[in-house]
Amino acid sequence: MTRVLSVASECVPLIKTGGLADVVGALPGALAVHGVDMRVLLPGYRQVIANLPTQTVVAEYGDLFGGPARVLRAPLANGSGEQVLYVLEAPHLFDRDGGPYMDKSGNDWRDNPERFAALSSVAAMIGADGIEGWFPQILHCHDWQAGFTPLYLRELGAAGRVATLMTIHNIAFQGMASAARIGTLGLPRTGFHQRGYEFWDSVSALKAGLVYADRLSTVSPTYASELMTKEFGMGLDGVLRERQEDMVGILNGIDEAIWTPPYKTIAEKAKHKAALRKELDLPTDWPGPLCVVISRLTEQKGLDILMQALPALLDRGGQLALLGAGNPGLEEAFQRKAQKHPGVAVRIGYDEDFAHRLMAGGDAILVPSRFEPCGLTQMYGLRYGTLPLVALTGGLADTVINASPAGLAAGCATGIQFHPVTAQALAQALMKLVNLYQDKETWTRMMTNAMATPVSWTHSAAKYAALYQDMVKAKTP
Repeated sequence: MTRVLSVASECVPLIKTGGLADVVGALPGALAVHGVDMRVLLPGYRQVIANLPTQTVVAEYGDLFGGPARVLRAPLANGSGEQVLYVLEAPHLFDRDGGPYMDKSGNDWRDNPERFAALSSVAAMIGADGIEGWFPQILHCHDWQAGFTPLYLRELGAAGRVATLMTIHNIAFQGMASAARIGTLGLPRTGFHQRGYEFWDSVSALKAGLVYADRLSTVSPTYASELMTKEFGMGLDGVLRERQEDMVGILNGIDEAIWTPPYKTIAEKAKHKAALRKELDLPTDWPGPLCVVISRLTEQKGLDILMQALPALLDRGGQLALLGAGNPGLEEAFQRKAQKHPGVAVRIGYDEDFAHRLMAGGDAILVPSRFEPCGLTQMYGLRYGTLPLVALTGGLADTVINASPAGLAAGCATGIQFHPVTAQALAQALMKLVNLYQDKETWTRMMTNAMATPVSWTHSAAKYAALYQDMVKAKTP
């Protein structure tokens, strides 16, 4: 059995700000059938500690970046079963109001570098010394918050026997810190150079992971290719091109135990659309599709161009139901649109139950992202027969079969892709969506195709398991 410690800053069902949490929560159960014992190490945010069903202290540290800390063992219960969770309880770092990364005012916590260096440091210590008699063979590090782990492991002298995998979920977040903090972060000064963790005269936790980990991965084949380019690499494309032989793109899956449509047939789905329209006070006699958005309201997600392109949908009898939060300007713009237009309903915030009702009741899910490493909402859409309209980028390109003339002729289309990511191209895609919706035979075939698309973790988990085996072999004398 391969032993893997998954090191991450969030994990369903305990703490979530985005898709990373879904992935980290789903992987242990998906990998168990492949003989992988994956355990998760998570920061002990106030919300996490408060919601642990049981806990056992399995490690203690007298001084971890400025205060005492403990590692708690608890069950990680999610849709796929129950696995082991380790929680880093460090009140001076994690027991505070606000979110995992920001305070209540939306500002980054000033000690974020130290907070997540502590997480990485404990991960490395578990790698080097084990915990409660369990010795991981691989440390799987997710995003910048776990980026220092491979370097700390080297400093402990354990990198020769414990492998490290660095997974990029979103390269836009790079874990930057002033070079003045090298000492407080416990980093070797010998690594502060262009081929080490130095980035624009500062420290980058993400770059540290990319440089010092044994292998690299990201969350879709297309995003792996995009990251090698200046357009998408965000300054780290050179590092990634140098390491492209060590890099692999593995699509995320979704946890089908959690994301299960409350219907078995397309005919039943219509009842959920009617219920959603009633809940949102949307007119029931409009002839166009009910499009849904479940997203952070940011420019990365393309919500600004959606606002510009909306007339192409609304003027043709379509409707929009949106759930999300983010940029205050975009929040206000969509709320104003909802007040002025009877075909638009908006809820600011995030509500998991409502997200499921949107997916069940919507005809289409809109994902117009400028870049999207993998994306999960389009996969939820496929599973629910809520056809994805997506930008041609990253994982969106890998998971949706476009309703092009060839795709329609072959009868294999599962959604609509558009390119370039502009308001004009999105407007044309929305017009195409409305036209396809009017053709009930084609629309029904696309829904059937979508619902038959494999989106579970089965295929991707097998790829991770094979990668882990290769990594363990490489460390075996």
